Amino acid sequence: MPTPSVDIIVPVWNSPFETRACLAAILEHSPGARLIIVDNGSSRETGLMLEEFSESLGDRALFISSDRNVGLVPAINIALSRSDSDYAVIVRPHVMVSAGWLEALLAAALTPRAGIVSPLFHGPGAPGMPAMTRGCTLIETFYVSFSTLLIRGDLHMLLGRFTEGMDSGEWCLKEYVRRALARGYHTLATAKISLACGQETAFGSEQRRRETTAESKRLFQAQWGHQHEYAVYFDVESTPEVLEGALEVILAGARRGHRFTLLMHRSQAAECKRRGWNGLHTGIIVDQLPLLMPRRALTRRIAEIRTTAPESILVRGSEGYGFPGIDGVPALTDLAPAFTTGIPAELTPELEACTDDFRNSFTAG
Repeated sequence: MPTPSVDIIVPVWNSPFETRACLAAILEHSPGARLIIVDNGSSRETGLMLEEFSESLGDRALFISSDRNVGLVPAINIALSRSDSDYAVIVRPHVMVSAGWLEALLAAALTPRAGIVSPLFHGPGAPGMPAMTRGCTLIETFYVSFSTLLIRGDLHMLLGRFTEGMDSGEWCLKEYVRRALARGYHTLATAKISLACGQETAFGSEQRRRETTAESKRLFQAQWGHQHEYAVYFDVESTPEVLEGALEVILAGARRGHRFTLLMHRSQAAECKRRGWNGLHTGIIVDQLPLLMPRRALTRRIAEIRTTAPESILVRGSEGYGFPGIDGVPALTDLAPAFTTGIPAELTPELEACTDDFRNSFTAG
């Protein structure tokens, strides 16, 4: 199999010492990859360092500069527009890559229908990521970070840019993940590598970032709807065949950003673990009820869920069985159409209108 081509995108705003260390680590641990370095309105000191660093690499680096900070997402977009490799990997300067990091991401990207791959992170600036199932090294997820992110070349060419005008994190990435899913691509996290993250430098005021986040959430929900928490109970009589059919529906919902707590009896939880169903997606959690007095435990767990997540929706996982002690609980089959029907691949006019073309702000080096 031929070695895939890789572009590593590094958007930079100041922090010259941290950035140089990041770039040096990338060079050491990423043989054969090309760097696309974006100077996003940095100080003169940082800009000169980046220019000298890029010139020393010749054809192995592409240097792009902007006179002003146009935002993280537009900077990434202009770099992606210059990437024609099999894979593009975004690395922020507060991240230190290490031996084997790129190989781990590329191996995960070989998974059928994988379009986006994230590593795990550690350190003071590590982004919040859902916990992976113990013993699981590769799992689908809905939550990723710009700290480090692999994107298939054919995917970003198909989808185009990240939506500018949204935030530089959670909601912009969720929107991209949903567009990728609409085109048949899945998003994964690999536990084969964990990258160290320092604290990143925030741009703009905290109030402005809060306002942007709130508006980004509104735009996302206008396009893709709301995300919900579900607590799904499976009656003790539920067979492996029933579980398998239910998990197909639940996985489709998790891929759309919903989160599921599966309340299962001991034998059912064991069957899920045996078949690997407990490691399908970070949005699916198997909660095993005890063998002794499971109904009492179920009542207690429902009370806990209603306290910690009061908007959670109770669901019957098995058709024909009730939810103990609670009437009127919908069955999973009632919700299935919302998880499995087609989803729009195009942006709403409002979301499209919020993007701006910053490309004229850049000059390629």
